[in-house]
Order: sequence, then C-alpha cells, then structure tokens
Amino acid sequence: MTGLNTPAPGAVVELLKPITWFPPMWAFGCGVACTTEPLAERWPLIIAGIILTGPLVCATSQIVNDWYDRDVDAINEPYRPIPSGRVPGTWGFWLAILWTLMSLCVAALLGLWVLVAAVAGLAFAWAYSAPPIRLKKNGWIGNAAVGACYEGLPWLTGAAVMTSALPSWQVFALAGLYSFGAHGIMTLNDFKSIEGDLKSEVRSLPVQLGPERAARVACYMMAAPQVVVVGLLFSWSAPYHAAAVAVALLAQIALMRRLLSDPRALAPWYNATGVSLYVTGMLISALALRSIVGAA
Repeated sequence: MTGLNTPAPGAVVELLKPITWFPPMWAFGCGVACTTEPLAERWPLIIAGIILTGPLVCATSQIVNDWYDRDVDAINEPYRPIPSGRVPGTWGFWLAILWTLMSLCVAALLGLWVLVAAVAGLAFAWAYSAPPIRLKKNGWIGNAAVGACYEGLPWLTGAAVMTSALPSWQVFALAGLYSFGAHGIMTLNDFKSIEGDLKSEVRSLPVQLGPERAARVACYMMAAPQVVVVGLLFSWSAPYHAAAVAVALLAQIALMRRLLSDPRALAPWYNATGVSLYVTGMLISALALRSIVGAA
C-alpha cells in the first residue's frame, strides 16, 4: 500500500513505458552481434548493457518526456500517470533524476566508452523534452536525436561492452546509417499525435509538411540509408548479407506503396510490418560485420 503522496508501483512502471525499451535493446544486441568476442565469457556484461539501454536510459527518456509534457497531457491524455495524479507532485521530476543517476552508475561500471555513449544518450533525452532546448519542438531536429538514441548509441554501446574499446569505423558507419533511417520511423510515430502537436505548437513533420508529404519524406529517409548499407556490405565482401538486406528493403518499399495511399490510417500498420523488416536488416548487417572481422 502506498501513501497519499507516494506513487503506486504500477504507476511508476507505466511511467517507464517498458514497451519502448525494445528498439534500443535490439540495437544493443546488434552491437554485440557485430563483434567476434565470445558471448559466453561476457554474458554478465551483456545483461548489464541490456538493462542500461532499456530499463535505465530509455526509461529515463520516457520519464523526462512525461514530466515536461504533463500540462499538454492533462488536456490530451489525462489518464497518464502524472496528469492523473497517480504519480503525484514532483515525483516525476525526481524519478527522472534518480534514473539518470542510476544509468550513469551502471554505464561507468561498463567502461569509458559505454559511459561516453550513456552521457550522450542522457543529454539528448533531457534536451529533447526539457526547456529551453526542447528539441521535440522541431521534428527535423528532435527525430534525429531520438534516432541516434534509439539506434546508433545503443549499437555503439553493445560493441563497446564486448570489446572494451572504441568501435571501428565500420560499426560507426552502420550505426549512423540506421540512426538516420530511424528518423523516418519517428516521423511515422508522430502521426498519432498531430492534433495534440498543433495545440502545443510542436512542429513535427506531419504538422510542418502535412501527412502525405511527411509520409513520403519518412519513406525516403528510411530507404536511402539502407541502399548505402547494401553498397557498403558488397564493398566489404559480404555479398550474401548485402543481398539479404536488399530483399528486406524491397519488401519495405512494397509496403511503403500501400502506406502512402493513406498514411494517417496506415502508419501503425507500417510500424508493425515495415519497421520489423528494417530492424531485421540491422541484425543482418551486424552479422555481416562479425563475419568480415572473423575472416580478416
């Protein structure tokens, strides 16, 4: 039982939004998979890294976002933990501070480069939601920050956990390309909140460009970096992996054609289908790096 001024455990879990942890944990797994280090010898570090990227850093970003969006949520989504009063008073802010500190402590235990990545991710998390910076006010900048935090930085973290060193330029290249593509995924996520963004003056891409143009831009931004990935894998003598990524991309393009027929209605459908193919390509690319390094 909790006191009148204490949040219930269930409300805190809801605030952490476990469903959002999957993308960074998957990207972390790609970082692990792209190295040739023996998994059996490093499984405690891998588990700690998964906890860092999902339940800690990603969860921190969710708490920070809900805290600074509490006034807007009170109008648009009053059932959320903070505006509903289930996380009362300033508990949201102090939970964000606590989760930030826990994230930094765990990252420090995993090595210098993991700590650097965690500091960058947490800085983006606060800058995305907190004034006066509030990167989310502009869809171009905000989505780039989220893409980096959800795909690129966790990928680099996974590689750094395994090697205890700065990842290679090839790892940086693939992590950066898939981060760029994640910008389009974030744009599709913005379709569900167009009305709320208009009221709160958040200039998401669907607000700035309109749903049709925003969906087309999102498709280009998701597809273009994957074309580059295919080219890089071919140039790195990984033709079978390149072909597999190309097949996944072609399937996405087929799905994009349907998405563009009614982007507002079909954005959730594409997130469940096309994005699944996108992250599958990420893992294939990571395994390509593993085979390239192993053959060297």
